Order: sequence, then C-alpha cells, then structure tokens
Amino acid sequence: MSEQFTDYFRQSLHHLFNAARALSFLALLPLLVMAAVIPLLTGCGEKKTDHAAPPRSVRYLVVAASSPNLGTVRTGEIRAHDETVLAFRLDGRMVSRLVDIGARVHAGQVLATLESETGRNQLASASADLESARAAEQLAALNLNRMQKLMPSGAIARTQLDSARADWQSAASRLKSSAAALRNAQDNLAWTQLTAPADGVITRVSASAGQVVSAGESIFTLATSDARDVVFAIADPQLLPAQAAKTPLFSVTLLADPTQKTSGVLRDISPQADPQTRTWQVRLTLQSPPAAMALGASAIVDIPVSTSPGFVVPASALSRVGDQPAVFIIDKQSQAQLRTVTLASYTASSAVIATGISPGDRVITAGVSKLRAGEKVTPGELQP
Repeated sequence: MSEQFTDYFRQSLHHLFNAARALSFLALLPLLVMAAVIPLLTGCGEKKTDHAAPPRSVRYLVVAASSPNLGTVRTGEIRAHDETVLAFRLDGRMVSRLVDIGARVHAGQVLATLESETGRNQLASASADLESARAAEQLAALNLNRMQKLMPSGAIARTQLDSARADWQSAASRLKSSAAALRNAQDNLAWTQLTAPADGVITRVSASAGQVVSAGESIFTLATSDARDVVFAIADPQLLPAQAAKTPLFSVTLLADPTQKTSGVLRDISPQADPQTRTWQVRLTLQSPPAAMALGASAIVDIPVSTSPGFVVPASALSRVGDQPAVFIIDKQSQAQLRTVTLASYTASSAVIATGISPGDRVITAGVSKLRAGEKVTPGELQP
C-alpha cells in the first residue's frame, strides 16, 4: 500500500512540473514574437541606397582627315598562262621517266613509259585472231560463190545456198570484230608511252620511275605557251577595281629585281574562298613580261583599291537608327551619342563614311550593340 502511494505521488509531481514548464514558455512567447518582428519593422523604415554603375570602358578611334583612294600590294607567284596535266590512260608500273622539271619538250616526244609486256601479248593475240577470222571469211566467201553458181542448174537445194550465205555473213562479222580488237590492242600498247601533246616546258613532276600509277594520275604538268600569269591571294575581292578586267590597271614588279616591271590584266577570281586561309585566288595575265619574270618567281602586285573618298572606320563600329546607318561618338561629357552617317562604300572589314562625322571625332569601334545613347563611357584602348 505504501509503495503504490509513493508511485502516485511521483507521477503527480511529474505532471505538475510539465504544466509549470508549458506555462513559462507561453509567458515568454509574446517576447519572442516581438524580438523577431521589431527588426523587420525597423528595416522597412530605412531608405535603400542605389549605387550607380561605373562608366563602361570602350575602344575608340580618332577620325583622321578624309583621304583619296589608296593602293595596296600583294606578293604573288609567276605561273604559266596555259597548263596541261599529263597522265597515263592505263594502270601500271612506270619503268622510265625521260624528262625532268624545267625541260623543254616538243609535240610527240616520249616523256615516260609503262611496262608493255601485257600490251604486246594482247596485240599478238589480237593479230592471230584477226588472221583466223580473215581465213574463215575467205573460205565462207568461196563456198557462197560456189553455191550461187550451182543454184541455177538445180544441183543444190535452196536451203544450202541460204546456209552458205549465213556462214559468210557470220565470218564477215567476226572479221570486223577481230579488226576492232586489234586496233584496241594497238592503242593500249601505244598508251604505255606518255607523249607531249604540244611544245612547252615541264613545270611539275609528280611520279618517278618504278612507281605504280593509276589511270589519270598526274605525272607531269606542261606549260604549253610562253604567256605568263601572276597568282596571288586577297582577303576581300571587293577591293579590286570594277574595270580591272578591261584595262591593265595592275603594276607587277619582280621581287628579286624591282627594275623589272610590267602590267597585268585581271584574268579570273576563284568563285569561293579557300576553306583554310579564307582568301580568294586572283590571276592576272601579264602584258609582255620580261624574261627575268621566269616561272616560279615571286612578284609584287600593286592593287589600286576601288573605294570612295571618306572616313574609314572598322565595320564593327556601325550601328543603326531605324533604317539609317549610325555610329557612336564620345562627346565632351564622355557620353556615347548615336549619330547617323552616310556610307560611301564598305568591305567585309571596314566602311567608308562620306558624311556624318568630322576629323577629330572619337568613334566607338567595339561593343556598340550593348551601348545606349547618352550612356556614360570611359575612353579605353585607342585603336590605331
């Protein structure tokens, strides 16, 4: 009985202690809520300070005085005006090469040869087959002639004459086929020799004796005329004058000897840029070139640039106002001001401005797509 009373007493004290602890937390709860709300209320009353973004640093160009058209120079190589690539018509092993680079050759001259044993065997077989076909045709013709003489007297039947005529026609057809096969064998044997189609100079050699070559594989490059071109690369074909194809506007000077000069007429421009260098190949036909301008020599080409007078700025400086081209100018307050301009001409990398800017203006040349009129800027790198 005393032990049960003791357990009841302990449980009562435990419940009383938990109740007292809950009452004390409820009493402190308003204080905790006030402590959390007061900083929020205090922060609402503070003013938010805005920090202005620093001025943007820009790259710019000081506009120079307007200048007339200026020329440019390129280095090119002297090449033959007409070049022919020579190759065998058959596959085989090249047993000899009779000329080297720089050799002057004549029409019909043998330049290289292939193995010809197989060709000779085919020619012998075709000749023997032709002889057999010729003998068979002669025998069939004699038999047909005999049958035609016997037919009127009734010594033979009509079918025998028809059979003799058919045999002769078959033999004649075989004779034609054998003659064509003989001609093919003769051509194949002749094709084992590579001959020059015209007089000229060997400018390139692509194979050596002992090498196995394929039909159509380049063996020689032959310059078939004394006319010469100069070949060079240009980054922008629009720089070439529009009338260059009609008059010799280009001055060509030999790099090794500047006293050797001539003029050139535009012959052609490659239809597309080289995928690696991103340049276009240009060929000029030289007018009465001196003997010193030999094949393979280096030459300097003076190109008059076809642009209008004006102020030249990079193409990256162009922006727009509606449908009008414009540029950003740094004013005296170091602000970017958008100004409309008139273009005289342009290329892939630059633009010539006719009106809208003046000498001494500072034109922003990079990042114009991110600028806004009136924005504060800081002149940074000066573009030469």
